[in-house]
Amino acid sequence: MKIRLLSIILLLGFAACYAQTIRQNEAAKPPDKDKVLIVYLSRTGNTEAVARMIQNEVGGDLVALELERPYPKEYRAIVEQVAKENESGYLPPLKTKIENIGKYDTIFLGFPTWGMQLPPPMKSFLRQYDLSGKTIIPFNTNAGYGVGSSFTSVKELCPESTVLEGFVTKGGIERDGIKLAIKNARADEVRIAVHDWLVRIKLTK
Repeated sequence: MKIRLLSIILLLGFAACYAQTIRQNEAAKPPDKDKVLIVYLSRTGNTEAVARMIQNEVGGDLVALELERPYPKEYRAIVEQVAKENESGYLPPLKTKIENIGKYDTIFLGFPTWGMQLPPPMKSFLRQYDLSGKTIIPFNTNAGYGVGSSFTSVKELCPESTVLEGFVTKGGIERDGIKLAIKNARADEVRIAVHDWLVRIKLTK
C-alpha cells in the first residue's frame, strides 16, 4: 500500500513538472507585440531607459507607474518613507490605471532596488491586478548592490504566472548625486546586454 501511494505521489509530481515545463516552453517564444506591456517605476530615469530598450526590441505598450501622492524629491526623505512603508506593509495608491490589462499576455516589470526590496508601488501594482496565466519578466536597475529580495517577491506575488529570468544592471547612485547613469557609452553597453538577455529567454532573435 505504501509503495502504491508513493508511486502515485511521484507520478503527480512528474505531471506537475511536465506541465510547468510546457508552460515555460510556450512562454519562451517571441511575443505578439500587441500583447506586450512594459510597466516600470523609475525615479532617476535609469529603469525607464532600460524599459525603452526593451520596447525597441519587442514592441508593446510602455506604462510608467505614478502614485496618487508622489514621493518626496529629496533623497533622504524618500528613503525614510519607503523604509516605513516596507516595515508596515503599506501599499501606496497608484494614479496609473490600466483598463485593458486582460489583453496582454506578456508583461515586463521594471523597477529599481529600494531598501534591497521590491519598491512599494510595484507591490501595489501586483496586488491590484490579476496576472494569472500571463508571462512575467522582471528587470531591475540598482546602485550596485543587486536586486535584494525583489525578484523573489515578484514570484511570490505572481503565483499563477510564468515568471522568466530577470535582467539586472547597475544604474545611478542617487545617494552620491549620480542620477541618470545609463546614457552615452553606458547606454550602448546596457543595450547590448538587454538584447543578449532577450535572445537568451527567447523573446527576440
